[in-house]
Amino acid sequence: QVQLVESGGGLVQPGGSLRLSCVASGSIFSTYAVGWYRQAPGKQRELVAAIPSAGITNYANSVKGRFTISRDNALSTVVLQMNSLKPEDTAVYYCNAYRRPFNYWGQGTQVTVSS
Repeated sequence: QVQLVESGGGLVQPGGSLRLSCVASGSIFSTYAVGWYRQAPGKQRELVAAIPSAGITNYANSVKGRFTISRDNALSTVVLQMNSLKPEDTAVYYCNAYRRPFNYWGQGTQVTVSS
């Protein structure tokens, strides 16, 4: 069992930055692929960025060059640094941890980009 707790969401103006953090507890964090997803009103949940337990990171085309995902296995933390935010980045952002057959989600944190 893995518990995920997100923090760092909020309201920011277009062009601004936010840093989302997700702290995991309850299992061996380093063995999980971790990532961030988002869901805007009326839309499906979509992948934003992900890091496997070993290998290269993966980003949605819409955030490449603006967002950076990183993980610290010693602290069981995954961070999403979001720069040059746009109104279309507005969504609830969810932390995810996956290791077959287990798939865990955080409770979500709201990110609103608006002037």
